Amino acid sequence: MGDFETLLFDMPNDERIFVNANMSGKTIETTPTLPLGIGAPVWACTEWSGEVYPPATPRDQWLSWYSRTFNVVEGNSTFYALPAAQTFQKWAEQTAHGFQFCFKFPRDISHVSQLQNCREATHQFLGRLEVLAKAERLGPTFLQLSPTFSPDRIGQLKSYLQSLPREFPWAVEVRHQGWFDSDASHTAGHEQRLDELLRDLKIDKVLFDSRPLFQSPPDDAIEIESQRRKPKTPLRRTVTAQRPMLRIVGRNRIDLADRFLAEWAPIVAQWIVNGLRPIIFTHAPDDAKAPALARRFLGILQAHLPDISLSIPLPERSFTQLSLFDDQN
Repeated sequence: MGDFETLLFDMPNDERIFVNANMSGKTIETTPTLPLGIGAPVWACTEWSGEVYPPATPRDQWLSWYSRTFNVVEGNSTFYALPAAQTFQKWAEQTAHGFQFCFKFPRDISHVSQLQNCREATHQFLGRLEVLAKAERLGPTFLQLSPTFSPDRIGQLKSYLQSLPREFPWAVEVRHQGWFDSDASHTAGHEQRLDELLRDLKIDKVLFDSRPLFQSPPDDAIEIESQRRKPKTPLRRTVTAQRPMLRIVGRNRIDLADRFLAEWAPIVAQWIVNGLRPIIFTHAPDDAKAPALARRFLGILQAHLPDISLSIPLPERSFTQLSLFDDQN
């Protein structure tokens, strides 16, 4: 694999320069400078026009504009299929300075093979991640284990995690109920062994909060489907490394998540004060609501970090085509 510099949220010295076809100058494209990573589960959504992308922005420019609004993205596409290395290179080139991808392990590894006999699939996936690492666009890649992957397989999990390159950042999400001890003190059992393993390997634990989604009956067909698909895993706030990853699932009426966001805000603020770099992904049954939920959380978090600006930009009012050449007219 080769040696790599620190990959997490380090700002490279060079800057990607774009020349605007309608201007005779240069603009520097950068992702928001924040003490945390915040983003959505996807970067492409038609309904984000005017909120993430300027109106009438071509689809092939959506990722670029997304990376100027948010500084991370939860890449679920790799769970279903692994694009070619050239696609990863194109994604890296399209994104702003400082941006990070947090891709999910392919399901062929995590769910079909369940971490066994998947050496070739893992090798291919690592090759794609190396493309992002060299471009300084690699955030924590997270391994979401199957709901059938029980604590009896912790030996398999340990062996697999130990085989991964230590130069890359990783995170793990468990879904089998057996990983969550019923003892409120969490001082013994499967959960403790998992947490100790992740701490030893300096791997982050993915924290999943679906309480906002399940707080009341669904309001529409999209929420019905979301409640059917999303798990009700026990809530945890465990930190095992430097980048605690929180995936929170709200409602299409985003204000219904306020009391849960208010509960998380002082916790996330304290992580930041303690020198951690949390990553927050805001989900909604309808992806169209995810950016508004992210902004809502930052607004609530701002009260706990008054000396740090937590604003993220809105896009320009109209799309301006970018070009590699100055306007000579």
